[in-house]
Amino acid sequence: MAAMTSYRRMQLYGALLLLPAAVLLATFAYLPTIATLINSLFLPGFRGEPAEFVGLENYQLLIEDTTFWRVARNNLIYALGTIPTSIAIALGMALFVNARLPGRGFVRMAYFTPTILPMIAAANIWMFFYAPQIGLFNKLLGALGLSGVNWLGDPSVALTSVIVMTVWKEAGFFMIFYLAALQSIPPELKEASDLEGTSRWSFFWRVTFPLLMPTTLFVLINALINAVRVVDHLFILTKGGPNNATNLLLYYVYENAFSFFDRTYAATITVVILLVLAVVATVKFAILDRRTHYQ
Repeated sequence: MAAMTSYRRMQLYGALLLLPAAVLLATFAYLPTIATLINSLFLPGFRGEPAEFVGLENYQLLIEDTTFWRVARNNLIYALGTIPTSIAIALGMALFVNARLPGRGFVRMAYFTPTILPMIAAANIWMFFYAPQIGLFNKLLGALGLSGVNWLGDPSVALTSVIVMTVWKEAGFFMIFYLAALQSIPPELKEASDLEGTSRWSFFWRVTFPLLMPTTLFVLINALINAVRVVDHLFILTKGGPNNATNLLLYYVYENAFSFFDRTYAATITVVILLVLAVVATVKFAILDRRTHYQ
């Protein structure tokens, strides 16, 4: 009887410890998700009229929306351009600054500086870089005798220009996680590999990279979320233009909700985004978790 009472007391204690996190998740994640799902089943009411229940009609409109598919294609290209590139650069920077080199602290600070800049400030800096007449990049091209490029006004290069800015902004952030993971690898492993005469390349692929898989999985999920939640620097740089060439999913949600005042259609797009993110994250965990060494 005493053992059962002690067990229930421990259960209660554990539940109380989990309660603050559960309340925050329910308030800011689960309840808004449920409300968004419900809103996606209605048409907005105008001039004080109540919203009209239409079931899956908004999803049918979404399937027929050519702009949505253009935006989804843009977001896929954006994700494929930013996620692997920023992760690869972050890993390379972490390996570089983890080695013994002069001014290592300064180099780490230089790599991490873009991360601490507010996105609006970073977008304004890159707007100066991309400016057609006085921009830094076109000035450099002019010094080489080459014609300038309308980096943000040409549909063929505008999305690439946004991708470059995003990689510059995110790589330093991901570097911090890789650097922390590298410093947690026991140095005895490197000493043993040196005694065996293992090359640096073999040591990286057979020892270092497998031990970095938990960090890589964490960074991949964060990079995926970052690739979808892009609004602020699009608002500064292109506003989704020219001709939706840089319009991405969350900015399209913003346009429908606050420019076109069609919040139920915005809720429909949001539900689709959440479903896609959930599926992709599940696949990532299912594939990468098998190759992940947590100890």
